[in-house]
Amino acid sequence: MTESPIRLLLDFDARVRRDQAQQPAFLHRRDRKFALICQDKGTTPTARQWLHHLDRVNGRADPQSAEATIRRWRQITLGFLGAGAVLGLFAMLGLLFYDGGQRINITVILGFVLLQCLLAALTTVQAFVGWQPWRPLLTRFAGARQPGVINRLQPQLMARAAHGGGVAFGIAGWLTLLVMVLIQDLAFGWSTTLNTDNSRFLALVEAIATPWHGFWPAAVPDAGLVDATRFFRAGGGGNATDPARLGDWWPFVAMLWLFYVILPRLALTTLSQIHLHLRARHLLQKHPGMTALQYRLETPTLDTGNAHNDAEHQPDTTTHNQLRPLPESDTVICWAGAGEPELPDSLNGPETRVVRAGGRISLEEDTQTLACAADHLARASRPAVIVATRSWEPPTGELQDFLEQARSQWPAASHVAIVPLTDNGTDNPPDHQLQQWLRFAERLGPDFVHISLPQMSTHNPYQREGG
Repeated sequence: MTESPIRLLLDFDARVRRDQAQQPAFLHRRDRKFALICQDKGTTPTARQWLHHLDRVNGRADPQSAEATIRRWRQITLGFLGAGAVLGLFAMLGLLFYDGGQRINITVILGFVLLQCLLAALTTVQAFVGWQPWRPLLTRFAGARQPGVINRLQPQLMARAAHGGGVAFGIAGWLTLLVMVLIQDLAFGWSTTLNTDNSRFLALVEAIATPWHGFWPAAVPDAGLVDATRFFRAGGGGNATDPARLGDWWPFVAMLWLFYVILPRLALTTLSQIHLHLRARHLLQKHPGMTALQYRLETPTLDTGNAHNDAEHQPDTTTHNQLRPLPESDTVICWAGAGEPELPDSLNGPETRVVRAGGRISLEEDTQTLACAADHLARASRPAVIVATRSWEPPTGELQDFLEQARSQWPAASHVAIVPLTDNGTDNPPDHQLQQWLRFAERLGPDFVHISLPQMSTHNPYQREGG
């Protein structure tokens, strides 16, 4: 179910990628029928309604992909929140370090707050211009195998995560400040190497304190406080006549941190969320699949007859892909009822692990099968899995989703051998059936998937590796 513009974009992209395995005529008839249903109901077809309709009819396209992507970015955001809170705690402890001899310099705190404002502005700018300074971090922790559409949202996603970390940084630092005020007698002062008189510094802090001047005057330093708390490094303790005044800076520091560290980050976090949703909606509208979908929804279908009877003609399924040897593997996945009632002897040995997936098997069981296979392949020197299918059934989008999910979870060197089985499990499938499976493997990539036969006929030179 689409719950946000990001999830809607990911679901739409997954559906479009799955539809690439279908014929254009089939897609046109399917989507035009949906448009006519919406017309009968008096509604305008949208991408959200289209996805809901296909989910009810055909099931979700790659349901784990969007969930995994969203979960991954939630983990990244939580990581930034935790790191920001820890850094905020230690940063404030460092700023408020006081050993009883040297005062806490207000100018250092002002400079640190200015740095936080600059970092917040830089984070926002990189999101709007599409700059990705975080790419090495994403490659390390988020993984490089992500759908192409999410890569175009990475600047906005990282800006939201970074601003969230900035909010946690500010809140943790602010709370640390309040605790330190309660448990320690902090002595503040101000000093600078520049030749700055007291009146200029007073004008600076009064301008900074303008946002809260009206409702908390005590947090606005006056001329007496500025004059009394200026110190010089060579003068040691300084010239303050009343030591109690050295602590009167804390309300200003607290409001300074609140108004120039926490509140800007909160505002920019909200802005980054809005920008992210707008960007996701823009990418959805400009998605290449959206243009094709609008054409199919608005254009009537037209079926024409042929001048001759081509019922016996097979479609052109020729491909340059070739059969390859059957690898040595002790893991066989029977897809959608293949291998029933029993597998050929060449696939089923005494130590072979036979599991079933697809068809009547639930998605949860498919996920468990992939996880168990991943653990087993991680310990194998030459990781390979055999997937047995029914040769007479064409490759489905469900199998493609299963193998793409396997590629993202299994070790990088893993290989899959698809074995199309006939009714008796011993004869070779006819050429037109083999060709459709060879084309399917070619689409998925020969480096990951190839087609093999349980046993080869005399005219085929292939035989199982090691056998």
